[in-house]
Amino acid sequence: MSVKAFELVPAVERDLLMGDKARINIECIECCGKHLYVGTNDCFIHHFLLDEVTSAKGKLSYSSQKLLHKYLGLKKPVAELRAASALERLIVLCDGIVFLVDMVTLETVPSAAGGGAKIRGVAAFCINENPVNGDPFCVEMGILSSKRRTVQIFMVYEDRVQLVKEVGTPEQPCAVSVDGYFLCLALATQYMILNYNTGASQDLFPYNSEERRPIVKRIGREEFLLAAPGGLGMFANAEGVSQRAPVNWSESVIGAAVCFPYVVALDESFITIHSMLDQQLKQTLSFRDGHILQDFEGKVILASTKAVYVLVPLPLERQIQDLLASHRVEEALILTEGAQRNIPKDKFQILHKRILQQAGFIQFGQLQFLEASEHFRKGQLDVRELISLYPLLLPTSSSFTRCHPPLHEFADLNHLAQGDKDKVLRCKKFLISYLGEVRSTEVANGCREDVDTALLKLYAEQDHDSLLDLLASDNACLLADSIPWLEKYHKYFALGLLYHYNGQDSAALQLWIRVADGDLQDPTRSDLYEYVVDFLCSCSNLDLVWQYADWALQKDPTIGIHIFTKRPVSKDWPQLNSDDVISYLGKHVQAQLLYLEYLVLERRIQKEKFHTHLAVLYLERVTMLLSQSPIDEAQLSSARDRLQALLRESNLYRVQILLGKMENCEQLLLERATLHGKLEEHDKALHILVHKLRDFRSAEAFCIWASSCRDSAYQQQLFHLLLGVYLDGNRPGKSQAMAAVDLLNRHGEVFDAVRVLRMLPEGWSLQLLRPFLGRAVRASVHACRTSQIALGLANSENLQLLHDRLKERKKPIFVSEKKGCHLCHNTFSEPDVVCLPGGVPVHTQCVAQRVRDSPTKRLLTNSTNHT
Repeated sequence: MSVKAFELVPAVERDLLMGDKARINIECIECCGKHLYVGTNDCFIHHFLLDEVTSAKGKLSYSSQKLLHKYLGLKKPVAELRAASALERLIVLCDGIVFLVDMVTLETVPSAAGGGAKIRGVAAFCINENPVNGDPFCVEMGILSSKRRTVQIFMVYEDRVQLVKEVGTPEQPCAVSVDGYFLCLALATQYMILNYNTGASQDLFPYNSEERRPIVKRIGREEFLLAAPGGLGMFANAEGVSQRAPVNWSESVIGAAVCFPYVVALDESFITIHSMLDQQLKQTLSFRDGHILQDFEGKVILASTKAVYVLVPLPLERQIQDLLASHRVEEALILTEGAQRNIPKDKFQILHKRILQQAGFIQFGQLQFLEASEHFRKGQLDVRELISLYPLLLPTSSSFTRCHPPLHEFADLNHLAQGDKDKVLRCKKFLISYLGEVRSTEVANGCREDVDTALLKLYAEQDHDSLLDLLASDNACLLADSIPWLEKYHKYFALGLLYHYNGQDSAALQLWIRVADGDLQDPTRSDLYEYVVDFLCSCSNLDLVWQYADWALQKDPTIGIHIFTKRPVSKDWPQLNSDDVISYLGKHVQAQLLYLEYLVLERRIQKEKFHTHLAVLYLERVTMLLSQSPIDEAQLSSARDRLQALLRESNLYRVQILLGKMENCEQLLLERATLHGKLEEHDKALHILVHKLRDFRSAEAFCIWASSCRDSAYQQQLFHLLLGVYLDGNRPGKSQAMAAVDLLNRHGEVFDAVRVLRMLPEGWSLQLLRPFLGRAVRASVHACRTSQIALGLANSENLQLLHDRLKERKKPIFVSEKKGCHLCHNTFSEPDVVCLPGGVPVHTQCVAQRVRDSPTKRLLTNSTNHT
């Protein structure tokens, strides 16, 4: 696709160059700064001064002034001119002779010896723009011989030339370009790279110089541009490798130049301009009778046979903006990145970011959101530029103003979409995605409030699931802008979260309660009541807890009580006083019961008033259920189980209070028996269980429970007491007798067999008690034998200890003045010592003092030995 990259501007008009001499033609040109030199076919050199003139509209033109012209004295055209500005000399090729001309006077420079500084038999020459010689007053030059297959390397000085190297070639060379030690040559049938220092060569590709004019052009360090077969412009480096794709130009190209990032080619009718970045044809200019195209220090100059023109590049920024205006985003980006080498770093970074941002908006307008997002990120777009396209999304307090000049052509999203609702929806979804990605990055720094508020509005409008995530996390949503937007879309739960995030918990609770009570409609959470309860559980403002707990308890006391029972127990968290809570729950009996269960059964708080209160509430619950008609057996059974479990497991409640409340209730005999057990009134308890309830299993269970954590004697006493109750009276009933037999047979190991035999009626059959008696006999025999074994082992151990003692007494204990007491560390002056276990001698007075000072220490075994 075309782009206007250059303008063709006249530099030297025909009349100024040759006047009325129609037969004079331009043969070669050279430019050095503002100085233009033109060689003609009549052996003249014309010197012009070119001045750039910029019009009020910014259009560039050239004003040329002829300074001098000079006849060289030869009757041949001036074939080639090259400036050696360091020497203030022109290197001229005319009639096969290379010689030097003064750049100011155009006089031929004589040599130091008086003759001309000339080289004869020259077909072509070029200057090495990357010289290997470090002399600043010397120019390196490569020369093709017209008669030999050689390339000669000369050093050119102010008044002389010096041959330094001559290398042969396989064919007659017809064009050459030099960079450092590397020669790029066009031979008769091929191109090649030759290192004249080492002699190494590399063939490139074939080429027929008789069919078309060869082109060898140095375009950079160790890189050349060549005219290849098939109308291709090929790039090759010093190693013979092409690192750029070729450009496809005309097969009749007669000249080429490089003005980065473009390759300019000249044929008989046109100037073609290709990009080196994407190899595409960018511009074509009509140019008749052109035969010279050269670039001089970035300035591209063309010449026909009669006039000289300058190909003026348009500023890269203008070219890029033209491409963007045509929505050619990729070309604009490629050109921008390629222009990096021609623009200062700081300026390029600013330009590059802006171009990326513009490209992003173009692709945004084309709904290419993936590409737009990538360009926005790379260009570090102020995200408010994008948000501002969406009406009402920016907060009213935002001070943002759009970039000038503008980055896009859209007034707002409605202008972009032109009434297409689907396009609007897609654009909003993209903004949601993009803001979600960048809100936590550096892109959103300094405008977090604008970003989060816009994101909240979009989430609310689109009923997006991420709205709650935004508000439940760290955010910078502006309350004043967000409230009407959330109310508009009935997002009351989300609004409550925003109130909470801004420290307005009371407002949040009021709003949520209205939703839970049905005054406001918001289907966000079906479990909003449970959420409010959980919120109050973790609320640090105790005033709010007391204020709204009543509402929660009235709605459902089993869930509402979680406000008090699920509250975090931590020193760092405000705690509620348990007594205050119980008093507060006085009008919520069920909740009060649940709270007391939490204190007593879950937290295991050891306070008599809590245990007694819970037991009384359990008892009242059971009493209430008993008074109902008909009685709900399932609820009653559950309530009695709770009461009985508490009565058995707790030791803190006031037994007498509970007994007083049960005194006239014959339906709670089992519970009364448990209370008598707590008072150690086991006879009363067993009397109730055996004679009133006739629940023999419960009687046995009572004995086991009442004797738990007690010694075996206490347990035996209880079981004997139960047996006595069974056998109470001269003639116990049959059921009691059978219960007594079962008790003995099941728990025989607990009883004293002799005592039991004394208690049993004389008329009972021993056959009934066979299991009990058999177990008793075996237990007695086992105990006897165990005692005998234990006695034998003790005797054996005693004998062993006596043996060891006697053995130790036979060993002597040595005491000398060199030995010290283990206790006082002084030496022994007398033979009287006490020997500690292990044979350690100490002073007798030290041991006595030790015993007096520490009477609770381990007793020492004293043994006085006289040495």
